Amino acid sequence: MKVLGIESSCDETAAAVVEDGKRILSNTIYSQIRLHRDFGGVVPELASREHIKRIDGVVTVALEEAGCSVEEIDGLAVTRGPGLIGSLLVGISFAKAYSLAVGKPLVGVNHLFSHLYAPELTGEILYPALGLIVSGGHTSLYAADGVLKYRRLARTRDDAAGEILDKVSKELRLGYPGGPVIERLASTGDPKRYPFTFPRFRDGSLDFSFSGLKSAALRIAVEEGERLKREDFAASFQNAIVEYMVEKLVTFIDQALREGRPYRSLLLGGGVARNRRLRERVLEEGERRSLPVFLPEGDLCTDNGAMIAGLGFHYLTAGILYPYAAPPYSRYEPKGYQGEC
Repeated sequence: MKVLGIESSCDETAAAVVEDGKRILSNTIYSQIRLHRDFGGVVPELASREHIKRIDGVVTVALEEAGCSVEEIDGLAVTRGPGLIGSLLVGISFAKAYSLAVGKPLVGVNHLFSHLYAPELTGEILYPALGLIVSGGHTSLYAADGVLKYRRLARTRDDAAGEILDKVSKELRLGYPGGPVIERLASTGDPKRYPFTFPRFRDGSLDFSFSGLKSAALRIAVEEGERLKREDFAASFQNAIVEYMVEKLVTFIDQALREGRPYRSLLLGGGVARNRRLRERVLEEGERRSLPVFLPEGDLCTDNGAMIAGLGFHYLTAGILYPYAAPPYSRYEPKGYQGEC
C-alpha cells in the first residue's frame, strides 16, 4: 500500500510517499528558514502564504521522486494538528481537494504521534516504549503501547525546549534557528561555567517548564555583558536543557520499573532530536538500563511527510478515515476522534 503524506503544521512544506508504512519512496521538504530568519522566529501569516505557493509543487516532486503516478497511490495522509492553524489549513484543504479529485481515501494524522512513529521508518520499535518529543513548539513525554496507542505523560506548561533556544539566540543575536547555532558554539565551551537550576512544581507534577531557564539565561547574559563567554554560555545553557529533559525521562523509566510495567525501549523525536548532546545522553541512559534507543535520522527528525505517510498507513488499515467536516486543531487532541486520543 502506497500512501502520500502531506505535512504543513509549521514552516516546512513537505510531502512523501511511503510503502506499507515502512519503505520511504520519496521525502520532499521545502524549508522556510530563510523567509523567517530576519524575524528570529516563524511568522504564522508568512508561513501560511508560503505553504500556498509551494504545496502543489512539493507534492508533484514527491510523486515524481517516488516514481509513481497518482493512480498508484492507495491513500492520502495529512497532518491535522497540532500546529499553526493557518499552516494546517493549507495542507488540509489541499489534501481534501486532492483526495476528492482522485478518489482516494484520506486520513488526518496527529503530528506528535507521527514524531513518535518516525524511528519506526528505520527500525523495529519495541513496545511498550517511552517517547520524548522535543521541538520548537512541543516538549512532551508519551507512553507508546503500540502504533496508534499513545498516552501523554507530561508536557511543557509554557515554552518548548526548541522555542527557548530560538528566543535566547535571538536576544543575543546569535542567529536563527537557535538550536543549531547554540549547539555549534557549545561544542567548544565549558558546560559548567554558568550554573542553572531546574524548575520544580509545588504540586509534584512531572510536567516541563522552560520559561525559568529562558529567564535565567537572559539574566546571565545581561549581568555578564561584554564579559560573557559565548561558547561557555551556549554549552551551559544547552547542557541545562538537555539534563532537565533527561532527568524527567529517567524519572518515568524508574517509576514504571517500580510499578512492574517497565518499558522495552526509548524513542526520541522532533527537530531538537538532531541535537548531538541530547542524543548522546538518551543513548547513555538507555545503555545504562539495557534499553534500546530508537532515534530518527536526518530529515526524519524535523517535520516531514514520511512520518505522516508512515503513520497514515496504519490509520488507513484501521479504517480511521478523516471526517471531511472536521477542522484542524492547534494545541489539543480532540476527544471523540478515534485514533487521536
